[in-house]
Amino acid sequence: MSILVTGETRVLVQNITGDEGRFHTKQMLLYGTKVVAGTAPGHGGEDVEGVPVFESVAEAVSATGADAALSFVPARFSADAIVEAADNLIPLIVCLSEGIPALDMVKVCAHVKAKGCRLIGPNCPGLMVPGECKIGILPGNIFMPGPVGIVSRSGTLTYEIAAALTKLGVGQSACVGIGGDPIIGTTFIDILAMLQADPQTEAIALIGEIGGSDEEEAAVFIAENVTKPVAAFVAGRTAPPDRRMGHAGAIVTGGRGTAADKMAAFESAGVTVCETTDETAAMIADMLRRKAAAR
Repeated sequence: MSILVTGETRVLVQNITGDEGRFHTKQMLLYGTKVVAGTAPGHGGEDVEGVPVFESVAEAVSATGADAALSFVPARFSADAIVEAADNLIPLIVCLSEGIPALDMVKVCAHVKAKGCRLIGPNCPGLMVPGECKIGILPGNIFMPGPVGIVSRSGTLTYEIAAALTKLGVGQSACVGIGGDPIIGTTFIDILAMLQADPQTEAIALIGEIGGSDEEEAAVFIAENVTKPVAAFVAGRTAPPDRRMGHAGAIVTGGRGTAADKMAAFESAGVTVCETTDETAAMIADMLRRKAAAR
């Protein structure tokens, strides 16, 4: 096994009767994920792709023993949905929604932590352990089991690095999209610590982007705690200052959070910084070859 989820993880989908919930529930089932329940007020007693729908998370957990929640709830209701999942002590909560106010997320993240649960996201593609479980919207066909852990702030670039690795015949141990918002439940450092401790993971690919200081903090953590080879790609090098680029967290202000700052921090920590996702995949493959040759 790898990190966070296994083939035995039992997933509950919040807002399973919405268009996105229905579509991605089917995709997760086709991948082999154990989607055991869904919730949608007013739809209790129905089913989606054979998955029973409940009125509340409490009912769903009681009936199915779900131990992970995936939220397709619209942004204006997402904070409440996360709190409901945490109040029912679901250990892993994944929120894909974009546009949740940052102040709401400050309160939600504190509540989730106080309940002893873990939140991935919001504004993320989800996570997966190839060959075992995928929770979210990641396209399962581009992944394959293997030794590379991927942690990323960007959904699309997550797919690009995974596809590039698979094309080279290099599989992945786990892939986690942590989300691009300023306030998120799980950070680079959290996932790096898990990948460092995971015996299946032999190398790490980190995808960062402009804005905030998460990458700089991750670089310090890598220098002090990570012994496995790490290659990084930082998106947004040509972004103009003081303008948000895609993600709510991807904004450079007051000279802080630039791609140059992040790349310099990684290089000083001994991380190999690459120019493209394809180059990152090739570098990871080379790291693994050199590591195997040195055994």
